[in-house]
Amino acid sequence: MTATIALVDDDKNILTSVSIALQTEGFLTRLYSDPEAALKALIENPADLAVFDIKMPRMDGLELLRRLREKSHMPVIFLTSKADELDEALGLAMGADDYISKPFSQRLLIARIRAILRRAEVSKADASPDEPVAEPIVRGRLEMDPARHRVKWMGRDVTLTVTEFLILETLAARPGVVKNRNQLMDAAYQDDVYVDDRTIDSHIKRLRRKFRETDPEFNAIDTLYGAGYRFSEEV
Repeated sequence: MTATIALVDDDKNILTSVSIALQTEGFLTRLYSDPEAALKALIENPADLAVFDIKMPRMDGLELLRRLREKSHMPVIFLTSKADELDEALGLAMGADDYISKPFSQRLLIARIRAILRRAEVSKADASPDEPVAEPIVRGRLEMDPARHRVKWMGRDVTLTVTEFLILETLAARPGVVKNRNQLMDAAYQDDVYVDDRTIDSHIKRLRRKFRETDPEFNAIDTLYGAGYRFSEEV
């Protein structure tokens, strides 16, 4: 079944270019430059996934998400500027699934869309006893539920993006085993999307920061200089 992606952005050039890229990859698209019109349409006729710009007039992406979440659990990706770290955190806490910073690669956005749609399919399969479900991962104080994209540390929720979740899952799947940056890129960025080494390093920094907001003593992700990273179960 062909997935429908809703794009909400007041920049019509972005709407057009992203829509063309998605249609080339086989998606259907709906375009909205007015967030209020988008909210009404998406509640009445949900898409499979929506991409919201954060900075929009009259109603920003955060408010659009807040009001959408009153009626729908549709997956949402935010488009943000590099300076919008606080908005990213608020958006994720409110139920966004991921964010991508502008200027962004369309190939990266498409890869993130595919990853989130795959996760949504796994969640649907979870409701069927005939479908296999990914087993939870428990490593010391870490609990990960891949089917539901949920993470807990010391029993407390930690909100991660899809990319951060996939990197952590790769590390936690084999505690003590060093994963180099290429291996982490392969896990987090599918569909042959190229990212440089610094992107993985940035994600690791974000992961550590998020866990340290829950536990200031968190040190379960080790850096092996010149080799990569590993998850230490005994911390």
